[in-house]
Amino acid sequence: MESINRRKFLKKSAVTSAGLAFGAPMMKKAFAKNSPNETINIAVVGFNGRGKSHYRSFAAIPNVKVATLCDVDERLFPDAVAAVEKIAGYKPKTEVDFRKVLDDKDIDAVSIATPDYWHSLQTIWACQAGKDVYVEKPLSYCVLEGRKAVQAARKYGRVVQVGTGGRSSAANIAAMKFLHDGKLGDIYMAKGLCYKPRESIGHKKNSPVPKGLHWDIWLGPAPYRPFNENRFHYNWHWFWDTGTTDMGNQGSHQMDIARWGMNKRVHPVKIHGTGNYYVYDSDQETPNTQHSIFEYDDGSILQFEVRGVYTNDEAGVTVGNLFYGSEGWMSIGRGPIKTFFGRKNEPGPTFSRKTAANDPMNLLGSVGGDHWSNFIECMRTRRWQDLNTDILEGHMSSALCHLGNISYRTGRKLTFNPHAEKFVNDDDANTYLTREYRYPYSLPDEV
Repeated sequence: MESINRRKFLKKSAVTSAGLAFGAPMMKKAFAKNSPNETINIAVVGFNGRGKSHYRSFAAIPNVKVATLCDVDERLFPDAVAAVEKIAGYKPKTEVDFRKVLDDKDIDAVSIATPDYWHSLQTIWACQAGKDVYVEKPLSYCVLEGRKAVQAARKYGRVVQVGTGGRSSAANIAAMKFLHDGKLGDIYMAKGLCYKPRESIGHKKNSPVPKGLHWDIWLGPAPYRPFNENRFHYNWHWFWDTGTTDMGNQGSHQMDIARWGMNKRVHPVKIHGTGNYYVYDSDQETPNTQHSIFEYDDGSILQFEVRGVYTNDEAGVTVGNLFYGSEGWMSIGRGPIKTFFGRKNEPGPTFSRKTAANDPMNLLGSVGGDHWSNFIECMRTRRWQDLNTDILEGHMSSALCHLGNISYRTGRKLTFNPHAEKFVNDDDANTYLTREYRYPYSLPDEV
């Protein structure tokens, strides 16, 4: 593996870790492209799935250039380059190694849509390299690296937007104001739903690494495994080495909305997660059915439920949120946001939503607000405080997913110290707050 420039390594050695095989590149001078007419160069990293929306959306923003496409699977380059050229009229460069992108002084920001277990590490390295970051949810694979990513963003003065784009939805913003203004009374409980039936991934044998795939880089900090199609594109979600279950996959969106609606800026104090892998016989390690309950120090409750086999909806919602107050309740799904009042469930105000052109599944609900443009605007103003989903919000929501998974994996109810970000008197549970990193893809001791 090629290392970042040795001279830069020496100049920045004070911020490196003994476990890091290469140092952080020297931090750039203050970002100067505050004029809307100056071009911002972005590198999109990882685009087999969600990353397609990244390069399509950024390429369509005036004076934003998708300068580089980075992915470890070279087979993806032709279609991606052609798509950017069709939208913007130019061909981006291609690169397989994220570290070389960080060495490129012309790159102002990186947009990360790699698998979950890469998100925080790449965010930290990018902040150290003086790049701003748009990073997909969940921010982290485990709680500790999420906290370090926040520290890196603040230390290096970087603008870091997390891809829980529901915070850019005009309808969601109006609905949250409705809740915060007390229109449903006191909100005592919220529930996030991920009712997504998924088929069995079956069983597959290990096989040779396909030509054009850089398997070692793809694995990164995860333990080395022989190549297996079931551990690769998308199905990596269902293995503990690389995935965070549908708790982290879809739940990070719903946990973010739930925290937002309940005005929770702290971690819960008690967590109870249950579930299992039902119906199918396959290579999958993670559960397809989960129920997690989070209790806060004021007694309020947040729930999240995964139903990965065939199921009914709940109040017309399959993927979304339900809020419960002393005066009524609210449902947030992929259609209009609805409210109901009293014992007779009398209909109250609704908040309309419609599908955005660049978001056909309405995952972001971005009509009336644009998560991508919000990031670019904050890059120009250098005001991370104006981000719709600043990295700290991403950390808090991602941590909820990890806490629910840890309770499931330990098989017991857990007590959490929200300020220390440690479980109380439970050394076993605390081991899940971090992971062992495969050298040289190591988490810095200090960012």
